[in-house]
Amino acid sequence: MSKKNVFLITFFVLLAIAFMGYSGYVIKGEQGDFFGREKLPVLGTNGHIVGGFSFTNQEGRTITAQDVEGKIYVAEYFFTTCTGICPKMNKNMEKVYAKYKNEPKFRILSHTVDPENDSVPVLKKYAEEHGADPSNWWFLTGSKKELYKLARQGYLVDDGTYAGDEDFVHTQWFALVDGQGRIRGLYEGTKAADVDKLITDIDRLLKE
Repeated sequence: MSKKNVFLITFFVLLAIAFMGYSGYVIKGEQGDFFGREKLPVLGTNGHIVGGFSFTNQEGRTITAQDVEGKIYVAEYFFTTCTGICPKMNKNMEKVYAKYKNEPKFRILSHTVDPENDSVPVLKKYAEEHGADPSNWWFLTGSKKELYKLARQGYLVDDGTYAGDEDFVHTQWFALVDGQGRIRGLYEGTKAADVDKLITDIDRLLKE
């Protein structure tokens, strides 16, 4: 084989490698990795983020949006005296917590829908019953109006509108939030299959 042919073959091989590498880079940027795996979707209208908030956790500490900046977290709504969906939801949440409780970039935010009864001491007792470390699983209380507003306009787990003192949010949805405050998935907290998918999606999000 002539030197010219060797040169041409080598040139086109290198060109093909470069093209494949560039294509992989583009795919990674758009879909998540070099093999075209899709990134998790971003829910809500373009640019939607959870937004600011300020609540009190089971230790009496104020928790704001700044405490979860750059962190992945799961948000839910419940109340301590619930005998319907809440016990099942939080039993499933324990499974999520067991998987990620040692992950420094992960948190769980459990918001009460009954702040009049779910005081800080009540939430502390409830948190202890679920084995929650107050450093990374927060049970939150605060203004009912602000809690409900965040559920509906921030986490998108309820489609109602605030109706005053008689209003009540009772939702089975878990929201997965990324480090930029974007909703990356909604999961039915009462369904084992959805909770398993949530765990899989947390793994994917941690690798983005």
